Amino acid sequence: MSVITVTKENFDTVVLKSEKPMLLDFYADWCGPCKRIAAVVEQIAEEYPQYAVGKINVDEQKELASQFGVMSIPSLFVIKDGKIVSSVVGAIPKTEIIKMFG
Repeated sequence: MSVITVTKENFDTVVLKSEKPMLLDFYADWCGPCKRIAAVVEQIAEEYPQYAVGKINVDEQKELASQFGVMSIPSLFVIKDGKIVSSVVGAIPKTEIIKMFG
């Protein structure tokens, strides 16, 4: 499965109505740590089909970044049944991201 670009227009359909637990990666194109973690996020999307994976560009989706209280990037959130179940700020190893799903 590929990484989904999440916007405020598709947020309800893609995130809130997802039948799978979803990893959301809040990032910016100019952010070095975001670029480093991007490859890991893509790997998770490919290797773990039981999860949905989305990316949210904070420069383009300020409303969503604000809604999630994102103050630093990269920020990762896991959403299950429309609720945040875990979150972390910073570039962390893939094993730690997988643990966020519970």
